[in-house]
Amino acid sequence: MNINMQSNQKNIRRMIVFLCVSIVLMIIWYYCYPNFKTDMNQYRFGATYMTMNNPFFTVINNEIKKGVEARGDILITLDPILDVDKQNEQILDLIEQQVDVIFVNPIDANKITVGLEACKEANIPVIVVDAPVYDESLVDCSIASDNYEAGVLCAQDMMSKRESANIILLEHISAKSAVERIQGFLDTIDGNSNYQIINRGDCNGQIELAMPLMQSMLKQTPNVDVVMALNDRSALGALAAIESAKKSNVLVYGVDGSPDVKELINNGLIQATAGQSPIKMGQLAYQKAMELLSGNEIEKEIVVPVELINSDNISNYDLAGWQ
Repeated sequence: MNINMQSNQKNIRRMIVFLCVSIVLMIIWYYCYPNFKTDMNQYRFGATYMTMNNPFFTVINNEIKKGVEARGDILITLDPILDVDKQNEQILDLIEQQVDVIFVNPIDANKITVGLEACKEANIPVIVVDAPVYDESLVDCSIASDNYEAGVLCAQDMMSKRESANIILLEHISAKSAVERIQGFLDTIDGNSNYQIINRGDCNGQIELAMPLMQSMLKQTPNVDVVMALNDRSALGALAAIESAKKSNVLVYGVDGSPDVKELINNGLIQATAGQSPIKMGQLAYQKAMELLSGNEIEKEIVVPVELINSDNISNYDLAGWQ
């Protein structure tokens, strides 16, 4: 009898020690890994953008991040700095980290295929944001502005201001969105000999590349009346070059609706920009990702409308923020 009692007491002591150790380990785990969730529905998202030195992409990412963090999920955001090989490597790295969805803003609409094919093989959904790809079969959803219409709106505004014009184009030929904007502009003036393209060049949509490129083109073709820039960043570079050359009466057009450019439109220094909504794009990207993860079918393509922002309607916009 005494032996049985002693044995039971030993078992009770062992159980107490085990429970104490378990509680201590749980406390250590909780404080060392505060982001860990026992809920198996926690998701990990990956995102890679052309470059994070463009505030446009920061806004998109912040909107995605709001939704992700509100649920206690994880977002891994990467910056390939306009290197498509690096972007493909980042996608492969995200696949290895077993993320649930990848948001991609492609640097090159064709060369990104390497990363997208790997996602397809790994059965990881891809949502393309802002800049579509050419092979849509490799992505689950593309969310982008009506880029062609952006070019059309800029051309129409220019034609309403000038009966004729010598035009310089600032391009980004590897980005499908940029190509569509320039094409919309060109198609609108097509067949009207009063409007001539006198120079064009690729600046990757970057201020630091657009300014010296524009300076060079101003020397080659100084008789410019209009600059059509693929985005607001390159429009800012063009304006800096124009002001440096002390040229006046040159209409500058951009695409984005960035706070910087809206302020310059308000001050009469830039003619217009086709306003996009990175806020809406980011919100839609996260919403569609969650719908996919819930097992729902989603649209293959979502086109976000654009609106020309010029001196006529600038008072309707917040100069300090994005749409």
